[in-house]
Amino acid sequence: MFKIDSGAEKIIKTLQSHGFAGYIVGGCVRDMILGIKPKDWDITTNARPNEVKKLFPKTADTGLVHGTITVIIDRQNYEVTTHRVEGEYSDKRRPDVVTFSASLKEDLSRRDFTINALAFNNEEGLIDYFNGQDDIKKRKLKTVGEPEKRFSEDALRMLRAIRFACIYDLKIEIKTYSAIQIHSELIAIISHERIRDELCKILTSTNPAKGINLLKDTGLLHYILPEVEDMIGFDQRTPHHHKDVYQHTLIVLESVPNNLVLRLAALFHDIAKPLTFTKDEQGYGHFYGHHLRGETLVEEVLRRLKFDNDTVGKVCVLVREHMSRYANLKRASIKKLINRVGVENLDSLFLLQIADIKGSAPPHDFSKILTLQADVNKILIEKEPLTVRDLAINGRDLMDLGITPGKKMGQILGFLLEKVLERPELNHKGKLLEIVNSIKMKL
Repeated sequence: MFKIDSGAEKIIKTLQSHGFAGYIVGGCVRDMILGIKPKDWDITTNARPNEVKKLFPKTADTGLVHGTITVIIDRQNYEVTTHRVEGEYSDKRRPDVVTFSASLKEDLSRRDFTINALAFNNEEGLIDYFNGQDDIKKRKLKTVGEPEKRFSEDALRMLRAIRFACIYDLKIEIKTYSAIQIHSELIAIISHERIRDELCKILTSTNPAKGINLLKDTGLLHYILPEVEDMIGFDQRTPHHHKDVYQHTLIVLESVPNNLVLRLAALFHDIAKPLTFTKDEQGYGHFYGHHLRGETLVEEVLRRLKFDNDTVGKVCVLVREHMSRYANLKRASIKKLINRVGVENLDSLFLLQIADIKGSAPPHDFSKILTLQADVNKILIEKEPLTVRDLAINGRDLMDLGITPGKKMGQILGFLLEKVLERPELNHKGKLLEIVNSIKMKL
């Protein structure tokens, strides 16, 4: 079960040979018990940071104020942290003061959950003061000590609880769960960046819908994504949907592949439905323009959570275009769709659309999407012109005809593109120049 990475083992042996203690600690121990190969190897020791630095030729002061030194072995980084205890968390985010300790038990007692309060080395075996191994076997998530104190210290631990529950398929122990409900409002203190990082890990877990439901049931969703909370119980009043907007969204979320952009688009694709709802004379619900209103709203949410521009752009495109599932489109219209979506986003769009149908009332008919996808692929394979850059003439050619750069030149190139999208055989320099000569006096 416990096979320590060679670099981590070298660090532990070096510490021990100089009279210090050394253990792998936290997540790497937890993962080995679960049969998962650890991604990172953290080490705890009673050696002080300056003592650690003297023992290893390559180190970096990555977290010196918290007692952490990065030791570099064979180009791999290992965080070596001195046993420590922490003072009060007056800002509910970080300890006011960190004090070094010689006690491993004190160090483990400050950790968030019992499944993370584990240490191991080959000489002493597993060190488990808080029954973390037993909780792992029972698939139970429980704080070390009183949960209200743990969450009052660092409110982000509430989101971490949900993340661990999703990733490792754990059930949150009742006292821990109740404490999250009681203190859910504290999450508003946490920075948007830290919330974003935890949300991304929840969404890219194997149980994203479980994570969103836990956020809802604990009250955290109200503070993190009130726009999603607005979808809960919203009756769509249409025969096309047998679920409310929220339940439909969860099915779509579970039906797309594990990709962050797709998971975000699935979560937000119908975010504007509560804002665009209307009823006709028969009492049926309609959501005209919800994809366009949704694009604007999604950008606001993602910007609030400090997502990068690339992610924001891709998610917004998918939300805006998720209703573009037409059959028998003209070839020119398909090309315009390709340009709107972007070649790099097409596969994601079709996957989102298929998932959207899976979340709707049966029978599930994917034929329009599959036909459109086949038409798109044919155009891409045949490399038909799609943009102004693909035209057989350019701005320099137009300048040779006496057309100066500016609005008029842009209009001419746009007109030529419209012609070529409809009739690709026109994309030859001579033919395009003929068209230009026939229209330039009219513009």
